[in-house]
Amino acid sequence: MRPADLELRSHRFRIEREGDWRRLDALLRKAEGGRLGRLTDTEIMEIPLLYRAVMSSLSVARAISLDASLIAYLEALGTRAYFFVYGTRTNLGERLLSFFRRDWPAAVRSLWRETLICAAILTIAALAGYLLVWRDADWYGAIMPGEMAQGRDPMATTAALRKILYDTHGGDGLSAFATALFTHNAQVSILAFALGFAFCIPTALLVGDNGLSLGALVALYGSRGLGFQICGWLMIHGTTELLATVIAGAAGLKIGWAVIFPGDRSRLDAAAGAARASGTAMAGVVVMLILAGILEGVGRQLITLDWARYAIGGAMLCLWLAYFYLPRPART
Repeated sequence: MRPADLELRSHRFRIEREGDWRRLDALLRKAEGGRLGRLTDTEIMEIPLLYRAVMSSLSVARAISLDASLIAYLEALGTRAYFFVYGTRTNLGERLLSFFRRDWPAAVRSLWRETLICAAILTIAALAGYLLVWRDADWYGAIMPGEMAQGRDPMATTAALRKILYDTHGGDGLSAFATALFTHNAQVSILAFALGFAFCIPTALLVGDNGLSLGALVALYGSRGLGFQICGWLMIHGTTELLATVIAGAAGLKIGWAVIFPGDRSRLDAAAGAARASGTAMAGVVVMLILAGILEGVGRQLITLDWARYAIGGAMLCLWLAYFYLPRPART
């Protein structure tokens, strides 16, 4: 075909269809300019029809080898329309609302088996740490990391240990020890998730080590007649913080289990699939750790009544369990 004939065919092609292209471009510009709400119902319904017309034009243009600039224009216009017709059109607020209302609880519920396993590991390890220190105080130094102990060891006096529980001035007492505990638990949560791919072993060890430390601390205070008090001191934030650790460990186990038993997929694909739900759960764990830090840094310094600490810790645990596991209405 002569160049003149090809140019004539391209010109006629434009004349017959360019009106639809321009109309679609105008509607998309209106929507893309942050004025989606100004589109009428008729205009919104019109866009899919115009999109199909553009894709039809693009197919014809490619088939009869029209000029490259026209094909490029139609491809760009079709791509813009595709994301309007089939893509998600939510703002940041809507995404956050969806995350907290549906995505995060659903991700945690999908990890219920792994959550039970991690909770069991934490509980058994805490009991073991408690029994070891209760029977022989020398175990405390072997179990409790030095940066967490900070002089809170079997050599400390009962008065010094009690002061930590009710110190409202921060400084060298409550604040330093509370910060060390929070930092330790936050590190355990992050590492338990990040190392899950190594066949679950580091995750289980980290959760177990956290339980040992918890049991050792309770045993130390219990040996001084302060068991009830230390549990209340821990509960005001611990129900949130320890649950976050358990969920992080469950997310790590999910990935590790997929690596061990990938099924018909490759180990990399299986791990990537498991990481999607686990990653959503882990994003929520960060929120839980932030809230636990607030409860730890503020609540325990302002609230010194044991019954109030138990009440707050118990209420937080009930709220989290209800948030994650109570049935929700089906999404419409």
